[in-house]
Amino acid sequence: MNKKFVLGIYDDEDVLLSAIENIRAAGTKIYDVFSPYPVHGIDDVLGIKRSRLPIVAFFCGLFGTSFALWMQIWMLGFDWPMIIGGKPHIALPSFIPVTFELTVLCAAFGMVITFFIVSKLKPSLRVNVFDKRSTDDKFVMAIEIKEGVTDLSALNNLLRSNGAIEVNEKEVIK
Repeated sequence: MNKKFVLGIYDDEDVLLSAIENIRAAGTKIYDVFSPYPVHGIDDVLGIKRSRLPIVAFFCGLFGTSFALWMQIWMLGFDWPMIIGGKPHIALPSFIPVTFELTVLCAAFGMVITFFIVSKLKPSLRVNVFDKRSTDDKFVMAIEIKEGVTDLSALNNLLRSNGAIEVNEKEVIK
């Protein structure tokens, strides 16, 4: 499926942030903004909500902690109980290193897997790059063109009046 986009190219991050505010205030939905480096405050200006990934990390870590404790208590207390150095079968202080490591491991893997699923990132032979200069020195704002709804000349004027040094159209295979 092909999608068409109008790309506004900017060369200054302050102009870009101001343009995002003005364009959103005009009622135009911005598909995405690409920049060569992280821009402070761009998430707030774009209206992107705070990530819920830390909640996933907490629950994955909680699972890791529970699994580690259950595994060690089961193995050393019930499945194959041995008296080692006069310690009781269920000695929680000696379980701390394994519990910590499994907590961190489960939290890390849970966050990475959740991130890939939510971001819809998967292995692909084709990478869609809207403008190669967005990896070097330019900022690119992409606005999706809806057939019969989007007025291209008005959108072009809106981008240029908000500081775009260049406005292009691009068709991307999604």
